[in-house]
Amino acid sequence: MNGLTVKQVSELSGVSIRTLQYYDNIGLLTPSERTEAGYRLYEEEQLATLQEILLFRELEFPLKEIKAILESPAHDREKALRQQVKLLTLKKERLEGLIRLADDLRHERKTTMDFTAFDKTKLEEYAKRAREEYSGTDAYKEYEVKSAGRTAETEAVLGRNSCRPCFPGRTGAGPGAAGLHHGALLHLYSGDPGRPWQNVRRGR
Repeated sequence: MNGLTVKQVSELSGVSIRTLQYYDNIGLLTPSERTEAGYRLYEEEQLATLQEILLFRELEFPLKEIKAILESPAHDREKALRQQVKLLTLKKERLEGLIRLADDLRHERKTTMDFTAFDKTKLEEYAKRAREEYSGTDAYKEYEVKSAGRTAETEAVLGRNSCRPCFPGRTGAGPGAAGLHHGALLHLYSGDPGRPWQNVRRGR
């Protein structure tokens, strides 16, 4: 196929142009080439990588962790897809259990003493085992070193996509957010839950 522009890839995948540009900037998804005018072009290989990235994102893997996995010399795409199928299946089973619980409670078929549907142990244990398989790679070790100072509490706050510089408690923003003005800065949503907001000087 002929190369697709970033706009075409955005329309095809549902991923915003801004997010695709951000993926390029951090080296997560690099276009196959750039035209003389500077336009990014994507081929089949990049689209396949984007699908992998989006599957990892569905499972709430941080972008830095996805980058480390994809860059690992030991990365096996087929094996990773098998793991993702298993993880998504476990996630589906858990959601189905929650749906059944809600329906049973609605029709008073269960008591409020039943919390088994909320158990995420199987999903979390499998995800942990899958991640541990990459933990020995150089790329993953680099990721862990950079993330060592980040506490679980900080991760939770950043994961809410809050604009921490100005709105510590603000939630609900997402990839479609145009940005928030504050003084001379414009806080733009980056597409990375680990670093959701980028500070850009107004007027640029």
